Amino acid sequence: MTMKGQDVGTQRVQIEDPADWAGAGPRPDDGPAPTRSGTLEFVPGPGCERALRDALGRFATGVTVITAPGASGPVGITANSFTSLSLDPALVLWAPARASRRFDVFAAARHFAIHVLGAEQAALGRHFSRDGLDFDLPGVQQNAEGVPILPGCLAHFECRQEALHAGGDHAIVVGRVLRASLREGAPLVFSGGRYGGFSPDEAGV
Repeated sequence: MTMKGQDVGTQRVQIEDPADWAGAGPRPDDGPAPTRSGTLEFVPGPGCERALRDALGRFATGVTVITAPGASGPVGITANSFTSLSLDPALVLWAPARASRRFDVFAAARHFAIHVLGAEQAALGRHFSRDGLDFDLPGVQQNAEGVPILPGCLAHFECRQEALHAGGDHAIVVGRVLRASLREGAPLVFSGGRYGGFSPDEAGV
């Protein structure tokens, strides 16, 4: 299979399957966005896929790794489609691509974990965008439901699948948070197909 890649930060990312990136914006394998002057207006449709990805990529997100147990072993995927949904009850969601070879595992998983990556964990995000089956990493543990838990993340949420909804070429997985953790630190940020950092505004919100 042809490997695709893009310069992300100072390193080149390799993704085995272009669909194995859970988010609708630019993927790390898309390559540099074309330079445009002024404002581009378009109607989404055939021939405008890249423009739509670039527009979606203007919205900066955090980076997560989702893990779940599978029939053949644990599976992980890097995702920027994570968002909070409800505080009471505690619900979160994310959106795996239907074209991903990992989709069936995540869609069927009764339990999964969402790991929010810190600024120093870009390598972990790259790892699971390349290989969703390799858990030969230091400090990985399993929770009571058999879900792999990655160490050292900014936050993690251990979830039970609450609902699965259709979402075009993605699915929307809603999870009820059973357990969670957090630590202090700066987040890893994804914008325009690249990893980066976050500089807070000293004026506050």
